[in-house]
Amino acid sequence: LFPLAVRGSEGLYMVNGPPSFTESTAFQRDSGKNCKAVAFSKDGSLFAWCNGQKVNVVNVTRAELLHSFDLPKTVCLEFSPKNNVLATWQAYTTAKDGTAGVPNLQLYDLRTGKCLKSFIQKKMQNWCPCWADDESICARNVNNEVHFFENNNFNTIANKLHLQKVSDFVLSPGAQPTKVAVYVPGSKGAPSFVRLYQYPNFGGPQSALANKSFFKADKVTVLWNKKATAVLVVASTEVDKSGASYYGEQTLHYVAASGESAVVQLPKGGPIYDVAWSPNSVEFCAVYGFMPAKATVFNLKCDPVFDFGTGPRNAAYYSPQGHILVLAGFGNLRGQMEVWDVRSYKLISRPVASDSTFLAWCPDGEHIVTATCAPRLRVGNGYKVWHYTGSLLHCHQVPPEQEMWQVSWQPFLDGVFPERAVRYQAVPGEVPGAEPRPAQAYRPPALRNRPATSSKLHEDEPPQNMKPQLGGGDKPLSKTALKNQRKHEAKKAAKQEAKADAHQGPAQVQPPQSAQNTVPATTTGDPEVDKKIKNLKKKLKAIEQLKEQAAAGKQLEKNQVEKIQKEAALLKELEDLELGV
Repeated sequence: LFPLAVRGSEGLYMVNGPPSFTESTAFQRDSGKNCKAVAFSKDGSLFAWCNGQKVNVVNVTRAELLHSFDLPKTVCLEFSPKNNVLATWQAYTTAKDGTAGVPNLQLYDLRTGKCLKSFIQKKMQNWCPCWADDESICARNVNNEVHFFENNNFNTIANKLHLQKVSDFVLSPGAQPTKVAVYVPGSKGAPSFVRLYQYPNFGGPQSALANKSFFKADKVTVLWNKKATAVLVVASTEVDKSGASYYGEQTLHYVAASGESAVVQLPKGGPIYDVAWSPNSVEFCAVYGFMPAKATVFNLKCDPVFDFGTGPRNAAYYSPQGHILVLAGFGNLRGQMEVWDVRSYKLISRPVASDSTFLAWCPDGEHIVTATCAPRLRVGNGYKVWHYTGSLLHCHQVPPEQEMWQVSWQPFLDGVFPERAVRYQAVPGEVPGAEPRPAQAYRPPALRNRPATSSKLHEDEPPQNMKPQLGGGDKPLSKTALKNQRKHEAKKAAKQEAKADAHQGPAQVQPPQSAQNTVPATTTGDPEVDKKIKNLKKKLKAIEQLKEQAAAGKQLEKNQVEKIQKEAALLKELEDLELGV
């Protein structure tokens, strides 16, 4: 069973996951209508929530209340990776006379229940300290500095990383040594930059593992891969000065811990909606471009591996095992999902979860929950549990006057659920009629009694494998590449025809022509003659281009027509020079 925690105006409760979907008796429902925050520990063994009166911590497996803290105004909760510390945050308030408020960020020792340390943390954004996975290091951003604490000793600052105007930082996942990615926004014409350091080597720019600077960045999102070998940086501006996009402008950068960096070239212009690392750490998926958006998987060289074509999507979700990828269109899109097997790049299913605002994979890599939550949408709140083959297994709608605010799976540590073979046949669904009837396109009254004509605003691009094929020419070419290839072939054919006409003389004229086709540059040993040959070939190439333009219907100038008339004389001169070689 994979319990789901559900928080809303009906209170907080847990539901047993597939196959039963009954309310869990191990967790006693909290019926208060003021549940502001919930959190599972990383391994899923502990669960904490604030009900507007207290912060409670329970052991999920034993259904045992461990601690209860008197923190009624808590709105954020987080466990440290090894379950040693619980971090809580309340909104910061100052006294009426303007004096400083009391510390609002508390760190509690979960073994003793005592408060280890309190800090003043005014902003809700990035409120929580960041721990390394083994809890040997904990860090928080304080006034342009990143303060590091070791072994949960918060009374002593073990290290500081000082950079002018540090805006954000992210610790790498996984084992030691821990790496730190820091972001410093640009100012006064200086670019923004992201630097990677290895803890505790912070001695100036030379000690950085990698550095990537860029203009056009009001904010960035930094994403480490699971193996901590590289980060992806999505740099965004609030306003697109070209006026092309309402969403501002985004660029995607790749920065490796080895020092390499690159801009990821996205073939379609427009916003970058989502970027996700594969759990294998050697590939990532980007969803980008004006609608219908493209989705592409890239490798660590930032070369495209597979292009999913275009479609109504703005998010990408890899399964915990990394074998399945869901591309989805939520928010202002209709909730269409594409479920792909990323080992063979085959489409598994196309379920539709209308009006969804949230999607999450179950830790088993088999099931998915989609939800419609307030305040994003205040009507039709509820959640659905799907099998990745497209079957709807369970659907729960809250009563019309109620709201649902959050739903989340109980997490499990990586490796608990191994990858299972992908199925393409849909499993039996518990809920009939899961597939909604597609909405008909609007037709004005004058056209309603006439036969429908299929007119599209855009052409959909099909999926294509971008890996270089063995044997060479099987890789699909882009429109531009095909156009260039045709142009090149036409030019070559015209040139051969022209030379064939000029060389309709004695048989001994033919060898120099074949030699010219195979050897790109003729060398005579005499630099003057070589130069003349080169210039003649240049003039003949220009004449070929003029002839192509004339064939395409372009009106040529008088001097251009005269150039074409000189072609036979130039060919004769070139022939004489080459025969003298």
